[in-house]
Amino acid sequence: MLSSHTLSITIARNWLDLYETIWKPEFFPKWASGLSSSTLEPEGNHWRARGPEGSVKIRFSPHNPFGVMDHWIDTGSGKEIYMPMRVIANEQGAEVLITVYRQRLMSDEKFAKDIEWVKRDLAQLNTKLTK
Repeated sequence: MLSSHTLSITIARNWLDLYETIWKPEFFPKWASGLSSSTLEPEGNHWRARGPEGSVKIRFSPHNPFGVMDHWIDTGSGKEIYMPMRVIANEQGAEVLITVYRQRLMSDEKFAKDIEWVKRDLAQLNTKLTK
């Protein structure tokens, strides 16, 4: 079993409106720098992008009524990294939650850096949505 860390951010927006705004794969490069530093190009049931460490293939959960925005990232090793993501109601606002799993053989330092990266990305998402 992998250890994990779940991060969240509160966004002052109705959860369903927020989900409908951000669920599309094309929206991810606007805030998720850890996922893509370029536009996403569709390729079958995956999307191809340029990530911080090179070319990546990404799969996204389909649109759904539950706020699920899970995605799976293949950095070329053939093993997908699972990133659970949810948008949930918080009265009139919303919470966006992302779980980061510590991958096998990952150092404490690398895991901490990944968590910090996701924190910055969530802050960027909030900034994009509250301008």
